Amino acid sequence: MNPLILGMIIYSVVILGVGVVSARSNRTLDDYLLAGRSLGPWVAAFSERASGESAWLLIGLPGLAFATGLGTIWVGVGCCTGIAFSWFMIARRLREDTATLQAMTLADYFEARHQDTSHTLRFVATVIILFFFTFYVAAQFLAAGKVLNYYLDIPPLAGMAIGAVLVLFYTAAGGLLAVCWTDLIQGIIMLFTLAVLPAVVIVELGGPSGLEQNLAQLGGQYMSLAPGATQWASISGVLGGLAIGLGYMGQPHLVLRFMAITSPDEIRKGRVIAIVWAIIAFFGAIAVGLTGLAHYGPGAIGPGQVIPDQEQLMPLMARTFMPTGLAVVMIVGAIAAMMSTADSQLLAIASAVSEDIYRKLINPRASQGFLVALGRWSTLGVGLVAFALAWGAHDFVYNMVLYAWAGLGAAFGPPLLLSLRWRRTSRAGVLAGMVTGTVTVILWYNIPVLKSQLYEMIPGFLFSLLVTIIFSYLFPSPPVKEGTHGAQG
Repeated sequence: MNPLILGMIIYSVVILGVGVVSARSNRTLDDYLLAGRSLGPWVAAFSERASGESAWLLIGLPGLAFATGLGTIWVGVGCCTGIAFSWFMIARRLREDTATLQAMTLADYFEARHQDTSHTLRFVATVIILFFFTFYVAAQFLAAGKVLNYYLDIPPLAGMAIGAVLVLFYTAAGGLLAVCWTDLIQGIIMLFTLAVLPAVVIVELGGPSGLEQNLAQLGGQYMSLAPGATQWASISGVLGGLAIGLGYMGQPHLVLRFMAITSPDEIRKGRVIAIVWAIIAFFGAIAVGLTGLAHYGPGAIGPGQVIPDQEQLMPLMARTFMPTGLAVVMIVGAIAAMMSTADSQLLAIASAVSEDIYRKLINPRASQGFLVALGRWSTLGVGLVAFALAWGAHDFVYNMVLYAWAGLGAAFGPPLLLSLRWRRTSRAGVLAGMVTGTVTVILWYNIPVLKSQLYEMIPGFLFSLLVTIIFSYLFPSPPVKEGTHGAQG
Protein backbone atom coordinates (compact mmCIF):
# COMPACT_ATOMS: atom_id res chain seq x y z
CA MET A 1 0.00 0.00 0.00
CA ASN A 2 1.16 3.53 -0.75
CA PRO A 3 2.64 4.95 2.51
CA LEU A 4 0.69 8.18 2.13
CA ILE A 5 -2.58 6.31 1.78
CA LEU A 6 -1.77 4.39 4.95
CA GLY A 7 -0.84 7.62 6.72
CA MET A 8 -4.06 9.30 5.60
CA ILE A 9 -6.10 6.32 6.80
CA ILE A 10 -4.47 6.40 10.25
CA TYR A 11 -4.84 10.16 10.51
CA SER A 12 -8.45 10.04 9.34
CA VAL A 13 -9.37 7.37 11.88
CA VAL A 14 -7.87 9.47 14.67
CA ILE A 15 -9.67 12.70 13.84
CA LEU A 16 -12.96 10.99 13.05
CA GLY A 17 -12.68 9.26 16.42
CA VAL A 18 -12.20 12.63 18.08
CA GLY A 19 -15.34 13.87 16.34
CA VAL A 20 -17.42 10.91 17.51
CA VAL A 21 -16.20 11.16 21.12
CA SER A 22 -16.68 14.93 21.22
CA ALA A 23 -20.23 14.63 19.88
CA ARG A 24 -21.25 13.07 23.20
CA SER A 25 -20.36 16.31 25.00
CA ASN A 26 -22.52 18.55 22.81
CA ARG A 27 -25.77 18.75 24.76
CA THR A 28 -26.26 22.51 24.39
CA LEU A 29 -25.42 25.12 21.79
CA ASP A 30 -22.84 26.57 24.18
CA ASP A 31 -21.13 23.17 24.23
CA TYR A 32 -21.20 22.93 20.45
CA LEU A 33 -19.99 26.46 19.68
CA LEU A 34 -17.70 27.27 22.63
CA ALA A 35 -16.84 23.87 24.13
CA GLY A 36 -18.47 25.07 27.35
CA ARG A 37 -15.69 27.69 27.68
CA SER A 38 -13.40 24.91 28.91
CA LEU A 39 -10.30 25.15 26.71
CA GLY A 40 -6.92 25.09 28.44
CA PRO A 41 -4.15 27.46 27.28
CA TRP A 42 -2.24 24.84 25.24
CA VAL A 43 -5.30 23.63 23.36
CA ALA A 44 -6.64 27.16 22.87
CA ALA A 45 -3.29 28.53 21.65
CA PHE A 46 -2.50 25.66 19.28
CA SER A 47 -6.05 25.70 17.98
CA GLU A 48 -5.98 29.45 17.39
CA ARG A 49 -2.67 29.21 15.55
CA ALA A 50 -3.51 26.13 13.50
CA SER A 51 -6.83 27.69 12.52
CA GLY A 52 -5.26 31.02 11.70
CA GLU A 53 -2.58 29.58 9.45
CA SER A 54 -4.47 27.50 6.96
CA ALA A 55 -3.13 25.59 3.98
CA TRP A 56 -1.65 28.85 2.75
CA LEU A 57 1.11 28.53 5.38
CA LEU A 58 2.35 25.17 4.07
CA ILE A 59 1.28 25.55 0.45
CA GLY A 60 0.80 29.22 -0.42
CA LEU A 61 3.55 30.99 1.52
CA PRO A 62 6.40 28.63 0.49
CA GLY A 63 5.20 29.02 -3.11
CA LEU A 64 5.29 32.80 -2.81
CA ALA A 65 8.79 32.72 -1.32
CA PHE A 66 9.91 30.43 -4.16
CA ALA A 67 8.51 32.84 -6.75
CA THR A 68 9.67 36.14 -5.23
CA GLY A 69 12.62 35.45 -2.90
CA LEU A 70 13.69 37.14 0.32
CA GLY A 71 11.09 39.93 0.08
CA THR A 72 8.52 37.48 1.45
CA ILE A 73 10.10 38.05 4.87
CA TRP A 74 7.72 40.99 5.39
CA VAL A 75 4.78 38.61 5.42
CA GLY A 76 6.36 36.80 8.37
CA VAL A 77 7.09 40.04 10.19
CA GLY A 78 3.58 41.37 9.62
CA CYS A 79 1.84 38.17 10.65
CA CYS A 80 3.87 37.60 13.82
CA THR A 81 3.29 41.21 14.86
CA GLY A 82 -0.43 40.93 14.16
CA ILE A 83 -0.73 37.72 16.16
CA ALA A 84 1.03 39.27 19.15
CA PHE A 85 -1.14 42.40 18.93
CA SER A 86 -4.33 40.32 18.85
CA TRP A 87 -3.34 38.27 21.90
CA PHE A 88 -2.26 41.35 23.86
CA MET A 89 -5.02 43.79 22.88
CA ILE A 90 -8.06 41.63 22.12
CA ALA A 91 -7.92 38.25 23.86
CA ARG A 92 -8.39 38.96 27.58
CA ARG A 93 -10.94 41.73 27.24
CA LEU A 94 -13.01 39.78 24.74
CA ARG A 95 -13.02 36.73 27.04
CA GLU A 96 -14.19 38.82 29.99
CA ASP A 97 -16.79 40.87 28.13
CA THR A 98 -18.38 37.97 26.24
CA ALA A 99 -18.76 36.08 29.53
CA THR A 100 -20.37 39.11 31.15
CA LEU A 101 -22.69 39.71 28.21
CA GLN A 102 -23.34 35.98 27.71
CA ALA A 103 -22.29 36.29 24.07
CA MET A 104 -21.41 33.15 22.11
CA THR A 105 -20.46 34.72 18.77
CA LEU A 106 -18.91 37.93 17.47
CA ALA A 107 -22.31 39.11 16.27
CA ASP A 108 -23.68 38.34 19.75
CA TYR A 109 -20.99 40.51 21.29
CA PHE A 110 -21.57 43.50 19.00
CA GLU A 111 -25.32 43.40 19.59
CA ALA A 112 -25.09 43.06 23.37
CA ARG A 113 -22.21 45.53 23.78
CA HIS A 114 -24.06 48.24 21.82
CA GLN A 115 -27.60 47.31 22.94
CA ASP A 116 -28.80 46.94 19.38
CA THR A 117 -32.47 45.99 19.73
CA SER A 118 -32.97 46.30 15.96
CA HIS A 119 -30.62 43.32 15.37
CA THR A 120 -29.01 45.20 12.48
CA LEU A 121 -25.45 44.59 13.69
CA ARG A 122 -26.17 40.88 14.05
CA PHE A 123 -27.65 40.58 10.55
CA VAL A 124 -24.89 42.54 8.80
CA ALA A 125 -22.12 40.67 10.63
CA THR A 126 -23.68 37.32 9.73
CA VAL A 127 -23.96 38.17 6.04
CA ILE A 128 -20.30 39.26 5.93
CA ILE A 129 -19.18 36.04 7.66
CA LEU A 130 -21.17 33.81 5.30
CA PHE A 131 -19.86 35.60 2.20
CA PHE A 132 -16.14 35.65 2.96
CA PHE A 133 -15.97 32.30 4.75
CA THR A 134 -17.36 30.53 1.71
CA PHE A 135 -14.33 31.73 -0.29
CA TYR A 136 -12.01 30.87 2.60
CA VAL A 137 -13.25 27.30 2.97
CA ALA A 138 -13.10 26.85 -0.79
CA ALA A 139 -9.41 27.77 -0.70
CA GLN A 140 -8.76 25.03 1.85
CA PHE A 141 -10.47 22.39 -0.27
CA LEU A 142 -8.49 23.59 -3.29
CA ALA A 143 -5.25 23.13 -1.33
CA ALA A 144 -6.18 19.54 -0.43
CA GLY A 145 -6.74 18.81 -4.10
CA LYS A 146 -3.33 20.20 -5.06
CA VAL A 147 -1.42 18.22 -2.45
CA LEU A 148 -3.08 14.89 -3.12
CA ASN A 149 -2.95 15.43 -6.88
CA TYR A 150 0.81 15.82 -6.75
CA TYR A 151 1.63 13.09 -4.26
CA LEU A 152 -0.91 10.41 -5.19
CA ASP A 153 -1.45 11.43 -8.81
CA ILE A 154 -5.20 11.44 -8.29
CA PRO A 155 -7.45 14.07 -9.93
CA PRO A 156 -7.61 17.35 -7.98
CA LEU A 157 -11.37 16.96 -7.67
CA ALA A 158 -10.93 13.62 -5.88
CA GLY A 159 -8.33 15.17 -3.56
CA MET A 160 -10.70 18.02 -2.71
CA ALA A 161 -13.49 15.52 -2.03
CA ILE A 162 -11.34 13.52 0.39
CA GLY A 163 -10.40 16.60 2.40
CA ALA A 164 -13.94 17.97 2.35
CA VAL A 165 -15.60 14.76 3.54
CA LEU A 166 -13.22 14.38 6.47
CA VAL A 167 -13.46 17.93 7.73
CA LEU A 168 -17.24 18.17 7.25
CA PHE A 169 -17.84 14.98 9.21
CA TYR A 170 -15.84 15.68 12.36
CA THR A 171 -16.80 19.36 12.48
CA ALA A 172 -20.51 18.66 12.09
CA ALA A 173 -20.34 15.87 14.67
CA GLY A 174 -18.05 17.23 17.35
CA GLY A 175 -18.35 21.02 17.30
CA LEU A 176 -15.66 23.27 18.80
CA LEU A 177 -14.38 20.61 21.19
CA ALA A 178 -13.57 18.26 18.30
CA VAL A 179 -12.19 21.13 16.24
CA CYS A 180 -9.82 22.30 18.97
CA TRP A 181 -8.46 18.88 19.89
CA THR A 182 -7.88 17.98 16.25
CA ASP A 183 -6.30 21.42 15.82
CA LEU A 184 -3.85 20.56 18.59
CA ILE A 185 -2.76 17.47 16.65
CA GLN A 186 -2.70 19.38 13.37
CA GLY A 187 -0.78 22.29 14.87
CA ILE A 188 1.94 19.95 16.14
CA ILE A 189 2.29 18.37 12.69
CA MET A 190 2.43 21.76 10.98
CA LEU A 191 5.08 23.05 13.38
CA PHE A 192 7.18 19.91 12.95
CA THR A 193 7.03 20.20 9.16
CA LEU A 194 7.99 23.86 9.04
CA ALA A 195 10.83 23.47 11.54
CA VAL A 196 12.42 20.28 10.20
CA LEU A 197 12.04 20.41 6.41
CA PRO A 198 13.93 23.67 5.73
CA ALA A 199 16.63 22.71 8.25
CA VAL A 200 17.28 19.46 6.39
CA VAL A 201 17.48 21.21 3.01
CA ILE A 202 19.82 23.90 4.37
CA VAL A 203 22.18 21.14 5.48
CA GLU A 204 21.98 19.64 1.97
CA LEU A 205 22.88 23.04 0.51
CA GLY A 206 25.99 23.32 2.68
CA GLY A 207 24.60 25.41 5.51
CA PRO A 208 23.39 29.02 5.57
CA SER A 209 26.38 30.17 3.49
CA GLY A 210 25.52 27.63 0.80
CA LEU A 211 21.91 28.84 0.76
CA GLU A 212 23.05 32.44 0.41
CA GLN A 213 25.48 31.63 -2.41
CA ASN A 214 22.88 29.69 -4.38
CA LEU A 215 20.32 32.48 -4.05
CA ALA A 216 22.88 35.15 -5.01
CA GLN A 217 23.68 33.27 -8.21
CA LEU A 218 20.04 33.48 -9.30
CA GLY A 219 20.02 37.27 -9.50
CA GLY A 220 19.70 40.27 -7.22
CA GLN A 221 15.89 40.32 -7.27
CA TYR A 222 15.73 37.15 -5.16
CA MET A 223 18.00 38.63 -2.48
CA SER A 224 16.23 41.99 -2.31
CA LEU A 225 14.12 42.78 0.75
CA ALA A 226 11.97 45.08 -1.38
CA PRO A 227 11.77 43.69 -4.92
CA GLY A 228 9.77 45.53 -7.55
CA ALA A 229 10.01 47.05 -11.00
CA THR A 230 9.48 50.56 -9.57
CA GLN A 231 10.00 52.27 -6.24
CA TRP A 232 6.25 52.25 -5.57
CA ALA A 233 6.02 48.55 -6.43
CA SER A 234 8.72 47.87 -3.84
CA ILE A 235 6.98 49.97 -1.17
CA SER A 236 3.60 48.43 -2.01
CA GLY A 237 5.03 44.93 -1.69
CA VAL A 238 6.49 45.64 1.75
CA LEU A 239 3.29 47.32 2.97
CA GLY A 240 1.17 44.48 1.61
CA GLY A 241 3.21 41.88 3.48
CA LEU A 242 3.08 43.82 6.74
CA ALA A 243 -0.64 44.56 6.34
CA ILE A 244 -1.62 40.90 6.47
CA GLY A 245 -1.05 41.15 10.22
CA LEU A 246 -3.90 43.67 10.50
CA GLY A 247 -6.39 40.92 9.79
CA TYR A 248 -5.91 38.74 12.87
CA MET A 249 -8.09 40.70 15.27
CA GLY A 250 -11.03 40.57 12.86
CA GLN A 251 -11.19 36.84 12.12
CA PRO A 252 -14.32 35.38 13.79
CA HIS A 253 -12.92 31.83 13.84
CA LEU A 254 -9.81 33.01 15.72
CA VAL A 255 -11.38 35.29 18.32
CA LEU A 256 -13.73 32.40 19.10
CA ARG A 257 -10.75 30.73 20.86
CA PHE A 258 -10.32 33.75 23.10
CA MET A 259 -13.99 33.46 24.07
CA ALA A 260 -13.72 29.70 24.77
CA ILE A 261 -10.57 29.60 26.94
CA THR A 262 -11.12 28.37 30.52
CA SER A 263 -10.56 31.72 32.23
CA PRO A 264 -9.10 35.15 31.45
CA ASP A 265 -6.08 34.28 33.62
CA GLU A 266 -5.08 31.56 31.13
CA ILE A 267 -4.67 34.14 28.36
CA ARG A 268 -1.09 34.96 29.44
CA LYS A 269 0.07 31.35 28.98
CA GLY A 270 -1.78 31.01 25.70
CA ARG A 271 -0.20 34.23 24.44
CA VAL A 272 3.35 32.95 24.90
CA ILE A 273 2.57 29.60 23.27
CA ALA A 274 0.87 31.21 20.28
CA ILE A 275 3.61 33.77 19.60
CA VAL A 276 6.44 31.19 19.80
CA TRP A 277 4.48 28.89 17.48
CA ALA A 278 3.99 31.73 15.01
CA ILE A 279 7.66 32.74 14.87
CA ILE A 280 8.83 29.17 14.20
CA ALA A 281 6.07 28.41 11.69
CA PHE A 282 6.15 31.58 9.60
CA PHE A 283 9.86 31.84 9.16
CA GLY A 284 10.01 28.09 8.61
CA ALA A 285 7.47 28.38 5.78
CA ILE A 286 9.46 31.17 4.14
CA ALA A 287 12.62 29.08 4.55
CA VAL A 288 10.92 26.18 2.73
CA GLY A 289 10.36 28.45 -0.26
CA LEU A 290 13.86 29.95 -0.22
CA THR A 291 15.62 26.60 0.15
CA GLY A 292 13.48 25.20 -2.65
CA LEU A 293 14.42 28.16 -4.83
CA ALA A 294 18.10 27.70 -4.03
CA HIS A 295 17.97 23.98 -4.81
CA TYR A 296 15.76 23.86 -7.92
CA GLY A 297 16.14 27.37 -9.36
CA PRO A 298 13.30 29.49 -10.78
CA GLY A 299 13.39 27.63 -14.10
CA ALA A 300 12.06 24.47 -12.45
CA ILE A 301 8.51 25.81 -12.31
CA GLY A 302 5.94 25.62 -15.10
CA PRO A 303 4.03 23.12 -17.24
CA GLY A 304 6.12 20.04 -17.87
CA GLN A 305 8.80 21.13 -15.39
CA VAL A 306 9.85 19.64 -12.05
CA ILE A 307 7.33 21.89 -10.25
CA PRO A 308 4.18 22.37 -12.37
CA ASP A 309 2.68 24.76 -9.83
CA GLN A 310 4.59 26.86 -7.27
CA GLU A 311 2.12 25.77 -4.59
CA GLN A 312 3.18 22.14 -4.98
CA LEU A 313 6.72 22.94 -3.84
CA MET A 314 6.39 21.73 -0.25
CA PRO A 315 5.06 18.24 -1.13
CA LEU A 316 7.88 17.86 -3.68
CA MET A 317 10.54 18.85 -1.16
CA ALA A 318 9.16 16.53 1.51
CA ARG A 319 9.16 13.68 -0.98
CA THR A 320 12.70 14.49 -2.16
CA PHE A 321 14.58 15.24 1.06
CA MET A 322 12.83 13.29 3.79
CA PRO A 323 12.60 9.56 4.58
CA THR A 324 9.31 8.06 3.46
CA GLY A 325 7.78 7.98 6.93
CA LEU A 326 8.54 11.62 7.71
CA ALA A 327 7.53 12.70 4.21
CA VAL A 328 4.14 11.12 4.79
CA VAL A 329 3.78 13.00 8.09
CA MET A 330 4.59 16.28 6.33
CA ILE A 331 2.21 15.68 3.44
CA VAL A 332 -0.50 14.78 5.93
CA GLY A 333 0.49 18.01 7.71
CA ALA A 334 -0.46 20.00 4.62
CA ILE A 335 -3.86 18.32 4.61
CA ALA A 336 -4.06 18.99 8.36
CA ALA A 337 -3.42 22.68 7.73
CA MET A 338 -6.39 22.78 5.39
CA MET A 339 -8.59 20.99 7.90
CA SER A 340 -7.53 23.09 10.89
CA THR A 341 -8.84 26.25 9.23
CA ALA A 342 -11.79 24.86 7.30
CA ASP A 343 -13.23 23.24 10.43
CA SER A 344 -13.09 26.48 12.40
CA GLN A 345 -14.65 28.49 9.59
CA LEU A 346 -17.40 25.96 9.10
CA LEU A 347 -18.11 26.09 12.82
CA ALA A 348 -18.28 29.89 12.69
CA ILE A 349 -20.77 29.56 9.86
CA ALA A 350 -22.79 27.09 11.93
CA SER A 351 -22.88 29.58 14.79
CA ALA A 352 -23.97 32.36 12.43
CA VAL A 353 -26.91 30.31 11.16
CA SER A 354 -28.05 28.59 14.36
CA GLU A 355 -27.35 31.30 16.95
CA ASP A 356 -27.21 34.62 15.11
CA ILE A 357 -30.03 34.03 12.65
CA TYR A 358 -32.37 31.27 13.82
CA ARG A 359 -32.36 31.52 17.61
CA LYS A 360 -31.95 35.28 17.93
CA LEU A 361 -34.04 36.43 14.96
CA ILE A 362 -36.54 33.64 14.17
CA ASN A 363 -37.28 31.30 17.07
CA PRO A 364 -35.87 32.27 20.49
CA ARG A 365 -37.63 29.27 22.08
CA ALA A 366 -35.95 26.66 19.87
CA SER A 367 -34.72 23.63 21.78
CA GLN A 368 -31.00 23.09 22.32
CA GLY A 369 -31.17 19.79 20.46
CA PHE A 370 -32.71 21.43 17.41
CA LEU A 371 -30.14 24.24 17.44
CA VAL A 372 -27.23 21.78 17.56
CA ALA A 373 -28.78 19.84 14.66
CA LEU A 374 -29.30 23.06 12.71
CA GLY A 375 -25.67 23.98 13.28
CA ARG A 376 -24.57 20.62 11.92
CA TRP A 377 -26.75 20.81 8.82
CA SER A 378 -25.67 24.40 8.07
CA THR A 379 -22.04 23.23 8.35
CA LEU A 380 -22.68 20.59 5.70
CA GLY A 381 -24.64 22.96 3.46
CA VAL A 382 -22.04 25.72 3.34
CA GLY A 383 -19.30 23.11 2.95
CA LEU A 384 -20.97 21.86 -0.23
CA VAL A 385 -21.23 25.39 -1.62
CA ALA A 386 -17.54 25.98 -0.86
CA PHE A 387 -16.64 22.70 -2.53
CA ALA A 388 -18.48 23.76 -5.70
CA LEU A 389 -16.64 27.10 -5.63
CA ALA A 390 -13.27 25.34 -5.25
CA TRP A 391 -14.15 23.03 -8.13
CA GLY A 392 -14.46 25.99 -10.49
CA ALA A 393 -11.58 28.04 -9.05
CA HIS A 394 -8.60 29.02 -11.20
CA ASP A 395 -6.76 31.15 -8.62
CA PHE A 396 -3.89 30.31 -6.28
CA VAL A 397 -4.74 29.27 -2.72
CA TYR A 398 -2.64 32.21 -1.49
CA ASN A 399 -4.72 34.77 -3.43
CA MET A 400 -8.09 33.34 -2.41
CA VAL A 401 -7.09 33.32 1.24
CA LEU A 402 -5.78 36.89 1.15
CA TYR A 403 -9.05 38.17 -0.32
CA ALA A 404 -11.23 36.55 2.34
CA TRP A 405 -8.70 37.49 5.04
CA ALA A 406 -8.81 41.14 4.00
CA GLY A 407 -12.59 41.20 3.90
CA LEU A 408 -13.02 39.80 7.40
CA GLY A 409 -10.11 41.76 8.88
CA ALA A 410 -11.31 45.09 7.51
CA ALA A 411 -14.95 44.48 8.38
CA PHE A 412 -14.50 43.32 11.99
CA GLY A 413 -10.99 44.34 13.13
CA PRO A 414 -11.45 48.10 13.73
CA PRO A 415 -15.00 47.84 15.16
CA LEU A 416 -13.94 45.06 17.56
CA LEU A 417 -10.74 46.79 18.68
CA LEU A 418 -12.55 50.07 19.32
CA SER A 419 -15.52 48.38 21.02
CA LEU A 420 -13.14 46.74 23.49
CA ARG A 421 -10.80 49.68 24.00
CA TRP A 422 -12.77 52.90 23.45
CA ARG A 423 -15.88 53.60 25.53
CA ARG A 424 -17.33 56.06 22.98
CA THR A 425 -17.63 53.48 20.22
CA SER A 426 -21.28 53.47 19.16
CA ARG A 427 -23.69 51.17 17.38
CA ALA A 428 -23.69 53.48 14.35
CA GLY A 429 -19.89 53.51 14.30
CA VAL A 430 -19.64 49.71 14.37
CA LEU A 431 -22.24 49.33 11.63
CA ALA A 432 -20.59 51.93 9.40
CA GLY A 433 -17.16 50.39 9.99
CA MET A 434 -18.29 46.87 9.08
CA VAL A 435 -20.02 48.01 5.90
CA THR A 436 -17.19 50.32 4.85
CA GLY A 437 -14.50 47.69 5.37
CA THR A 438 -16.45 45.08 3.42
CA VAL A 439 -17.36 47.32 0.48
CA THR A 440 -13.85 48.76 0.22
CA VAL A 441 -12.22 45.32 0.06
CA ILE A 442 -14.68 44.00 -2.53
CA LEU A 443 -14.35 47.05 -4.78
CA TRP A 444 -10.57 47.32 -4.41
CA TYR A 445 -10.06 43.63 -5.17
CA ASN A 446 -12.22 43.72 -8.28
CA ILE A 447 -10.86 46.96 -9.83
CA PRO A 448 -7.56 45.94 -11.47
CA VAL A 449 -5.96 49.39 -11.41
CA LEU A 450 -6.47 49.61 -7.63
CA LYS A 451 -5.57 46.01 -6.85
CA SER A 452 -2.29 46.33 -8.74
CA GLN A 453 -1.25 49.28 -6.59
CA LEU A 454 -1.97 48.15 -3.02
CA TYR A 455 -3.25 45.12 -1.08
CA GLU A 456 -6.94 45.66 -0.37
CA MET A 457 -6.50 45.09 3.37
CA ILE A 458 -4.76 48.45 3.77
CA PRO A 459 -7.49 50.77 2.44
CA GLY A 460 -10.21 48.50 3.80
CA PHE A 461 -8.82 48.53 7.35
CA LEU A 462 -7.95 52.23 7.39
CA PHE A 463 -11.32 53.35 6.00
CA SER A 464 -13.15 51.07 8.43
CA LEU A 465 -11.18 52.47 11.37
CA LEU A 466 -11.74 56.08 10.31
CA VAL A 467 -15.45 55.65 9.62
CA THR A 468 -16.04 53.80 12.91
CA ILE A 469 -14.50 56.72 14.82
CA ILE A 470 -16.31 59.43 12.83
CA PHE A 471 -19.77 57.81 13.07
CA SER A 472 -19.25 57.10 16.77
CA TYR A 473 -18.73 60.82 17.34
CA LEU A 474 -21.61 61.87 15.08
CA PHE A 475 -24.10 59.26 16.33
CA PRO A 476 -23.27 58.37 19.96
CA SER A 477 -24.94 55.46 21.75
CA PRO A 478 -26.30 55.28 25.30
CA PRO A 479 -23.79 54.08 27.93
CA VAL A 480 -22.85 50.43 27.50
CA LYS A 481 -23.82 47.73 29.96
CA GLU A 482 -21.98 47.77 33.25
CA GLY A 483 -19.21 45.22 33.62
CA THR A 484 -17.76 45.56 30.15
CA HIS A 485 -14.49 47.29 29.45
CA GLY A 486 -16.22 49.80 27.21
CA ALA A 487 -18.02 51.14 30.26
CA GLN A 488 -14.75 51.54 32.11
CA GLY A 489 -12.98 53.34 29.31
